[in-house]
Parts: sequence; structure tokens; C-alpha cells
Amino acid sequence: MKNVTDILLYFESMRNPSNILGMLRYGINTSKAFGIKIPVLRELAKQLKNNHALAIELWKTKYHECRILASMIDDPKQVSEKQMEEWVLDFNSWDLCDQCCGNLFKRTPFAYQKAYEWSERNEEFVKRASFVLMACLVMKDKKAGNIDFENFLYLIIKHSTDDRNMVKKAVNWALRQIGKSKVSLNILAIETAQQINKIENKTAHWIASDALRELTSDAVQKRLCN
Repeated sequence: MKNVTDILLYFESMRNPSNILGMLRYGINTSKAFGIKIPVLRELAKQLKNNHALAIELWKTKYHECRILASMIDDPKQVSEKQMEEWVLDFNSWDLCDQCCGNLFKRTPFAYQKAYEWSERNEEFVKRASFVLMACLVMKDKKAGNIDFENFLYLIIKHSTDDRNMVKKAVNWALRQIGKSKVSLNILAIETAQQINKIENKTAHWIASDALRELTSDAVQKRLCN
């Protein structure tokens, strides 16, 4: 398969209504979906490898799986800031947001910049992308200094009262990932969660209590100390 037409024909041959129903149950937008699972897309991505031009064409189809595949095969070195701004506005499902940030956006030169900028945007999936990027960068950038992630903690506090489901779960995820990365950041993340917990807001309390439960757990503390 070397072009969009071949890929679309392949996806159509694999259309799975049962999987589409399963996606719906997990809150995934299936308005243009084939019901193809992520492992299948990853195997195909291995064959296609880095292909910026094909990724752009796949994204234009608006099909859910095509866009996820595009995020898997695009070359981060060729991704422009303009492309990121265009693609983030197309996010219409939490999994597309998370896959695109985790597969591609975190590997671009603009990753940190967009994590900061998008946190101040109002669109639900754009704002989610900000905090998903933070979580992904913590997992990817093992050599980054504490200051990079300490700045994220400030934004986590600032936006901990956003009660939109797609946003609050991403804020929580970013906080937990920072706190699980190393001992020094675990201490700061716990302090951040405790600060958030003092805010008189239901969403803030949920984010804080959920994060504290994991970050202070024996499992996390043991792993960080080893």
C-alpha cells in the first residue's frame, strides 16, 4: 500500500461494526470510522514508515483511523507549527487527540511551546492536547530538567477547575505523570495536588484526590526509590 486509495480500500475491507460499537461505548467519535484497532494500525505504520506527504493526504480524508495512522507515520522533523495548529482544531475524539500527541506532536520542535500555548485556549480538545502533551513529554524527555516540568505544575494548578471531562482527565494525567517520573518531582507533584485540594471546587478536589492516591501509593514510592 503506497497511497491513500489503497489504504482506504484496505480499511474498508476490514470494516468492523462490532468494533465501532465498542468504540462508541468508550466515548470515541465514530462518525467516520472503520472500527480498526490500534495494533493493526501500528503494524501498517511499520510498513509505511516516515512519510510526511502520505500523512498529510491521510489526514485530509477525515477518517478516524486514517488520521491516527497519519500521526504514526508523519516525520516530526517536517511538521510545521502551522500543521500542528490545523490538526489540533480537527481533534474530535479523546483517542485521536492522545494518539496524535503521543505519536507525533511530542517529537516536534514545538512540543513544549504548544503545551504552554494550548493550555490557555478554550476549545476542549485543544486544551486537552496541552495537558496530554505535558504527560507525554514527561514520559519521553528523560533528560529534561525539573524546571521544565515545574512550569507545567503551575499550569495544572491554574486549570484544575475546568470541569469539562476531556480537560480534567488530561490535567489529572499530566499531574500524575510528572509525579511518577522521579523522586524530586514526586514531592513537588504531591505538594501541587495538596494545593489544588484546597481550592473550593469539585473538579479540583477530584483531580487532587485521584493524583494523591496514586502518587503516595506504596507501589509508586517503592519504584521511585529503587
